[in-house]
Amino acid sequence: MLLTLILSTVMLARFGSEDFFHALTFPGRITGAALLAVALTTLVGAAGVVDHWVRHSFPYSGLVALIGSFAALLTNVLILVGTVRDGDSKWYPTVLAALSAGAAWAVLAVWRTSVLIPAPKRVAAAVIVSSVIAVANFGYQNLYVPYQRETRPLITLSLGKAVLSKDRKAFSVPVDITLQNHGSVGFYVLGTEVHAMGLRVPLSRRDRLRQQWRDDAAQWSKSSEVNPLSRREVHQPGELVEAQPWMPYGQWIESSDTFATRLVVQLPMNTPYDQVAFYATASLARKDRLVLQPPLQFQGYSWDGSKTSGQVERDQKNGVDSLIYRARVHENNALDEYTRDARFVTVYWKFGPQGASVATSVARKGEENRVFTPAELRELISRYGLVDLIAGPHVRTLWDIKSQR
Repeated sequence: MLLTLILSTVMLARFGSEDFFHALTFPGRITGAALLAVALTTLVGAAGVVDHWVRHSFPYSGLVALIGSFAALLTNVLILVGTVRDGDSKWYPTVLAALSAGAAWAVLAVWRTSVLIPAPKRVAAAVIVSSVIAVANFGYQNLYVPYQRETRPLITLSLGKAVLSKDRKAFSVPVDITLQNHGSVGFYVLGTEVHAMGLRVPLSRRDRLRQQWRDDAAQWSKSSEVNPLSRREVHQPGELVEAQPWMPYGQWIESSDTFATRLVVQLPMNTPYDQVAFYATASLARKDRLVLQPPLQFQGYSWDGSKTSGQVERDQKNGVDSLIYRARVHENNALDEYTRDARFVTVYWKFGPQGASVATSVARKGEENRVFTPAELRELISRYGLVDLIAGPHVRTLWDIKSQR
């Protein structure tokens, strides 16, 4: 009984102190404070056990031992449930199950000694209230918080006035990109990209037939671009003109912060395109859901012969190349940090003739390229607060520029 209460005190104090000082959310800090309070209760309960069976110096030591044992039982069971549901460790569930069984036996053993309980109704009310608070806090942390209303920053993309070169053989289009975070939490910026797609849009001399509209609509499920159904315009698949990152990897944007940058896309006057469409994307992660351990390091290329699998191989077969970056991530609370295997975020900066994009995943070492099921992907996005932002297309017609001499 004494061993159960002391081990429970040590473990709960460890989790509680970590969360109280380092948890990323206010509910996490509250959980840490609650675990420290329970650790103190179990420690006093251990002293009550010694006095109740050995010294007999305090008349209510049996009640103290009973309360400490019940607190250990309730808390160990709740932590065990969370560990079995979300953890990867086999050691912690075994220890927690043993401590829960030991605490249950302690409660029963103390109760059988005919513990003296002053004001039984008040004590029962206090136990019930504390149990409700503990269960409510557990439910809030494990049920409500992962599915609370999401907050999303906003990307705005605008095009400036095209400028001719001095020899009038080329022109440039300024592109302004702004990332605004109006939410209450900060975000890690895992990857960004802006790309321009050249579009050929010749005009048909006659009205296009219904079957041609059907053929155009059939392409919507085969491409990231969705060209309109038009009576005269003949849209062709876009071609990548330029792509680049627009914000450093592994940086962050805090609450109520703004990041702005300007890029320039240059084209020759005799470009075959009629329009240029601009897109900007960003892949983010909430700072209250994970800790990104710097640096977000470059790992290699998808085409350099290194061992790849899953989505990267499929992209390669479809003509899409990738730059791969990786960093260690830490959980937002002590329990998950200790009971889950180490996770790594992998960022894929993809590009090909049909455009560019950024994709991210969080997985254990050796599973970085595994393709997740839809259910796993939803759980991953919710747990780590992964957010993908898209701006565009912003289309610029080039006829007025190309017609200048």
